[in-house]
Amino acid sequence: MSLNDDQRTLREWVHGFAVSSMRPIAQEWDEREEVPWSFIQEAATTGIYSFDFFANAYADPTGLTLMLALEELAWGDAGLCMSIMGSTLAVAGLLAAGTPEQQMEWIPACFGTPSDPQVAAFAVSEADAGSDVSSLRTRAVYDEATDEWVLNGTKAWITNGGIAAVHVVVATVEPALGARGQASFVVPPGTPGLRMGQKFKKMGIRASHTAEVVLEDCRLPGRLLLGGKEALDERLARAREGARSAQQAAMATFELSRPAVGAQALGIARAAYEYALDYAKERVQFGRPIIENQAISFALTDMAMAVESARLFVWRAAWMAAQQLPFTKGEGSMAKLAASEAAVNVTGAAIQILGGFGYTRDCPVERWHRDAMIYTIFEGTSEIQRLIIARSLSGMKLR
Repeated sequence: MSLNDDQRTLREWVHGFAVSSMRPIAQEWDEREEVPWSFIQEAATTGIYSFDFFANAYADPTGLTLMLALEELAWGDAGLCMSIMGSTLAVAGLLAAGTPEQQMEWIPACFGTPSDPQVAAFAVSEADAGSDVSSLRTRAVYDEATDEWVLNGTKAWITNGGIAAVHVVVATVEPALGARGQASFVVPPGTPGLRMGQKFKKMGIRASHTAEVVLEDCRLPGRLLLGGKEALDERLARAREGARSAQQAAMATFELSRPAVGAQALGIARAAYEYALDYAKERVQFGRPIIENQAISFALTDMAMAVESARLFVWRAAWMAAQQLPFTKGEGSMAKLAASEAAVNVTGAAIQILGGFGYTRDCPVERWHRDAMIYTIFEGTSEIQRLIIARSLSGMKLR
């Protein structure tokens, strides 16, 4: 698969932004652990963080435009990348469950405007329901008298949680149906009963805001149920009859987002590989560059293979999604699993090649290794990805 001229131009443009606007400030924002609003403003003004940018990326029939951008941005810095790209998970939730009218109303609001940029959040995980999304306790109860939904619960580890202009919240409507009894809702800013809970201090991607989202008697107009009540009632009726054709709200979103998550992990892996390769060519020990030592050259070989193979997994899944081809073998999960584990392994190997320097906070590889770890955890752990792939191969259905 080769890139066209427009894709190559876009990749060079985003790479230039990563070099000039991300690399120089990455360590500072990692240490500050604050929302980098000035960077978000710059990305919005530049045009990289905007509704138009993502609309054009999603419209690419090859599916590769967004993957190229995400790889370059994560190459720049994963935390800064997530500070602007975390909104795309909410966009994926809207695309997976919303009507065309809801998508047109709320997707632009996820980004705001260049002069007033905003962020969005997709709220699924809870303290007692991480990988097991069928155990969500956040409830949504319909008030027929007022045509309103009342939401109660607490979401945990939510990117942009509590500071988002748009929260897309997955809640349980009919607990007896497990994951098939869930639905997604838009919770606008300023909704009474919506607030930010604990802000989490993290090991990596520290420039990305992560917090609890607390919902206490949040009353939402019926129109904020994604997909509409008629579609929900039909889906619940099929689920009560034992049908499994309808995909649960959270899983449908993650299926759309997994190649994009893989692209970010790929960017981290590539950054570490390139840094280690340059270091190995320049570092002299025992009278010669260390890359001439077989142990180092073999390690770099394995790192290069991991990066290249991860990219092929990501590109294949992105292309399949763009063609609306089903992931019959768990191809979306394969992309995320291959790229996220490559990121962890390659950054770890880079630290080993750099020795003591690689272990210091003055070296970016140390930060990249911390950042890489989250990609094997969020949006489905590596174990969950393997479960999805295994069940896809065996023909089993996920409950």
